Amino acid sequence: MSGNYVTDPVGFLVEILFGLLILAIMLRFLLQFLQANPYNQISQTLVRLTQPVLAPIRRVVPTGKRIDTASILAMLILQFVALSLLMLIAGRGLNPAFLLVLSLSELINLLLNVFLFAVIIRVILSWVNPGAHHPGIELLDNITEPVMAPARRLIPSMGGLDLSPIAVIIGISLLKMLLLPPLRQLALAVG
Repeated sequence: MSGNYVTDPVGFLVEILFGLLILAIMLRFLLQFLQANPYNQISQTLVRLTQPVLAPIRRVVPTGKRIDTASILAMLILQFVALSLLMLIAGRGLNPAFLLVLSLSELINLLLNVFLFAVIIRVILSWVNPGAHHPGIELLDNITEPVMAPARRLIPSMGGLDLSPIAVIIGISLLKMLLLPPLRQLALAVG
């Protein structure tokens, strides 16, 4: 019981600090991949926050115009390190194969959650403040439009009511159910 007094807060801090950094890199990656406005204030902030982590990796790993391999590698390394630290804090052994597959699973989960929460936030904003102009809303539209547009083509608007966000939320939830359990089982199998 006394071991949890220190290990729980330390583990919490590791999760929060690494999680926020990984999220910032993932958002930067997504915004670049989706060709969002690079001059948006939030995009610029993400670039400044993540540059110290990505700059050394970019010296070694080539990056494409849309697919930033340095960002992908940085997220994978950071997730691997975070999980390793959490395992050490918990007093468990480290298995690199297990941690690598689990890191991949966690990154896919985060990616799907980014889309899921972006769609939910976009829906709420459309109810509360439709037509608002803000740098955050612009980026939110950049993130959600690639998944919303195909759903809108399949599900027409019903009397001004757009049901496509429901279809997207269901689709993302199904993806999480189909992709994550097999990856986690694979992690356990190699671990």
